[in-house]
Amino acid sequence: MSILSRISAITFKEFKQLSRDKLTFGMVVMIPLIQLLLFGYAINTNVRNIPAGIYDESQTFASRSIAAAVAATQVVNFIAVYDSVQAAEQSITNGEVRAVLVLPRDLDQRLAQSQLVACASSAAGDMEPRALGQWLVDGSDTIVASTIRGLRTMPLTELSRGSALPPAPTFEVALYFNPEQRTAVNIVPGLLAIILTMTMILFTSTAIVRERERGNLELLITTPVHSLELMLGKIIPYILIGLIQMTIILGLGHLVFNVPINGEISQIVLATMLFIAASLTLGLIISTIAQTQLQAMQMTVFILLPSILLSGFMFPYEGMPQAAQWVAEVLPTTHFLRIIRGVVLRGASIENVQDDALFLIGFTVIGLLIAALKFKKRLD
Repeated sequence: MSILSRISAITFKEFKQLSRDKLTFGMVVMIPLIQLLLFGYAINTNVRNIPAGIYDESQTFASRSIAAAVAATQVVNFIAVYDSVQAAEQSITNGEVRAVLVLPRDLDQRLAQSQLVACASSAAGDMEPRALGQWLVDGSDTIVASTIRGLRTMPLTELSRGSALPPAPTFEVALYFNPEQRTAVNIVPGLLAIILTMTMILFTSTAIVRERERGNLELLITTPVHSLELMLGKIIPYILIGLIQMTIILGLGHLVFNVPINGEISQIVLATMLFIAASLTLGLIISTIAQTQLQAMQMTVFILLPSILLSGFMFPYEGMPQAAQWVAEVLPTTHFLRIIRGVVLRGASIENVQDDALFLIGFTVIGLLIAALKFKKRLD
C-alpha cells in the first residue's frame, strides 16, 4: 500500500469518526454561526434607549419640551420620575436607571439668559449662560457615560425662538462612581464574572465525564449516595477555588489598578457565592450530557462565548437588540455582572439588586434538580 493510500485511509477514518460524534460535528457548525450572528447582529456600540429617569423641579412648558426633545433622540428612555435628587441617586445606585436628568426650578430664567446671550448685544457680551439642566450618570460603564455626555451640547432650537443658543453646554454632566472614566474600573469587576464563568463551568462540566472515563462510575452507582447528594458533593470543593479567584482578582485590581471597592466585603462574598453555585450547577448539567471530556469542553466554549459577548462585559446591554437581550437574561453571567458592579463600584447591597440575586438562586436550585434527574436516568 502506498503512502498516499495509507494517508487516505486514516483521513477517511477520521471523517467517519467525526460524523458519528454528532455533538462535535454540531459544534463545528454552531460555533462560527453563533459568532457571526453575535458580532454581526447583536453587538452594537451605538447605545440607544438607555434606561433613564427625570427630576423636574420646574414643571413648566420649557421643561416638558426639553424632556420631549431628549427622548426624541432615542439615546435615553425615560422610565421613572423622581421627586428628589436623593431618590434619583438611590435609583442609580440600585441599577434601576443609568442616568437621571435634573431640570432646575429656575429653568425659564436660564433659558431667557441663554437667548439674551445669543442676541450678541453689547450689553450681554460678557454674560456667561448657565446650563439648562444636569445629567446624573452612572459612570461605571464608560460607553454609556460617553453616550450621555454626547447630549451635553444637544441643540434646543425649538426653545430659542429660531435663534441658535450660544456655544455652551446645554447640560452639565456629573459622573458617579468613575468620574475619571478609567476603563479598569469597569473591566475588573466584569473580569471576575468572566473568569469564574470559564473556570467553574469547565471544572464541573468534566466531573461526571471524568468519573466515567476512569471507570469510577460503577463504583458511584453501588455507593449509598443519592443523585442530588453526589451533585452537591461535586460542586462544594470548587466553591473555595472560586472564592480564592475572587480574592485575587479584586485584591490585585484594587492594589494595581486602583479599582475602588465601595461595597461591604460580606456582600461581595455573598454575591460571588451565589454566582459560583449557579455556574457550577450549569457545569454539572453539561457533565451529565457530554459523553467525553472533549465534548464537555466544547459545550463550555459554547456557553462562554455568549456569556462574554451578551452579558454586558464588553458591550453595553442596552445596545443589543431585543432578541439578544432575551438570550442574555438566561445567562447567569449577565445577572452577576449587574450585582458585582453594583456592589463593588456603587456600594449597593444584595437587597438593592435582589431580582438578579433571586435569579441566581432559582437557577441553582432548578439546575441541581435537572442534573440529578439526568444522572438518575443514566443510572437506570
